[in-house]
Amino acid sequence: MKYREAWQKAAGLLEDSGLEEARLEAEILLRHTLGISRVQLHLELERELHPDKEAAYFQTLKRRLEGEPSAYITGAKEFYGRAFQVDKRVLIPRPETEHLIEKALRIARSYESPYIADIGTGSGAIAITLALELKDAYVYATDISAEALEVARNNAAEYRLEKRLMFYRGDLLESLPEMVDILMANLPYVPTAEAGLLKGEPVSALDGGADGLDIYRRLIPVLPGKLRPGGTALLEIGIHQSEVLANYIKEYLPQAAVEISPDYAGIPRVAGITLPA
Repeated sequence: MKYREAWQKAAGLLEDSGLEEARLEAEILLRHTLGISRVQLHLELERELHPDKEAAYFQTLKRRLEGEPSAYITGAKEFYGRAFQVDKRVLIPRPETEHLIEKALRIARSYESPYIADIGTGSGAIAITLALELKDAYVYATDISAEALEVARNNAAEYRLEKRLMFYRGDLLESLPEMVDILMANLPYVPTAEAGLLKGEPVSALDGGADGLDIYRRLIPVLPGKLRPGGTALLEIGIHQSEVLANYIKEYLPQAAVEISPDYAGIPRVAGITLPA
């Protein structure tokens, strides 16, 4: 069996199972099995696949068909053009979260050396990306999970950020050492009834309560304790949550300015909260 034939067969099986990006996932798993780049794969599509590699490839495919995410199988996920280590201890970074990064970068330009915090950092993808994009920023990252922080620290080490990016363990803002200008939060916001349907990833990193907003309801009232006057908090949210969250913000932070921004698919994705100066 040639590389091309194996790829086509795998893509067909994944497509039959209902996966939207079947061809791409089949390619990712094949490249992982062979240990080659995308360019190399496309140059060698007519090459014969060694029987051992064929068996290994379709074994990884079996894992994917059983619901294990491709990122956990390969141990890596791309985010904002960079690769990050991921495993079952952390949520897999999503493309829509890159919108959160873009918003933060625009705000950060108004500061000479912004202080930034990433709350619930998980793999560290958000904090690391901001530290790499903003060379003069001071970046903190917190998480309640010691296991998640281990993954995040490993990712930071890969990008040699051990001295520029500080990690703290704690619930929400309790371990943050000082006030910041920009606060990022991609906290669990999936409604409980839906969280169990997202197979393979840690439920604790997804489940946000009945309507998905329980954790944000805890975060919003305490923002002034760690967010400087004039500072902005950027919260990632899900579909049908923007109006409820905006009303909650206005109730607890009546003087704050609230802006809801859509993602690239037009879904309200980021709630921006700017405190009065």
